[in-house]
Amino acid sequence: MTTPPYETPTAVEIDVVSSQLGREARGVVGIAARCVCGNPTVVATAPRLGDGTPFPTFYYLTHPAATTAMSTLEAARVMPELAAMLEDEAVAAAYLAAHESYLEDRARYGEVPEIAGISAGGMPSRVKCLHAVAAHALAAGPGVNPIGDAALERSTWSPQRCACVRPGAALSASGSE
Repeated sequence: MTTPPYETPTAVEIDVVSSQLGREARGVVGIAARCVCGNPTVVATAPRLGDGTPFPTFYYLTHPAATTAMSTLEAARVMPELAAMLEDEAVAAAYLAAHESYLEDRARYGEVPEIAGISAGGMPSRVKCLHAVAAHALAAGPGVNPIGDAALERSTWSPQRCACVRPGAALSASGSE
């Protein structure tokens, strides 16, 4: 788990993220979570992109296997089951706290009036995107985002096992190949 403020990502890290996404990475301010091999799994993204676009999704899931796993859960209609967890007052309170934590993390990189009070994934009152809540759970660590934690628990992907397409191209601890 890494918490903001994040170190500026290296050119190699940006290249890895761009490769993971299949497009140029935009607005990356740091690597918020990593695969056990060192590759980025979640990036932290500026709340306003370079072209001026507001971007509420501060924690963005980039790891292809993790992204596929969350898409699989969404396709299997797991979201209503996870949303039902919010009927429990303790889970709802923890999800609200996760939303507030998310907003605090993003605010360290600037306030954007157009997205004030908006986090990601449907927080704090619904479950809209498992990719977003899983990304937050991975970045914040276990116990912070109960819906993200539950999605990761239901997933066939694990942050404890490398599933990178090219593990040989993994980043070393120093951030270089």
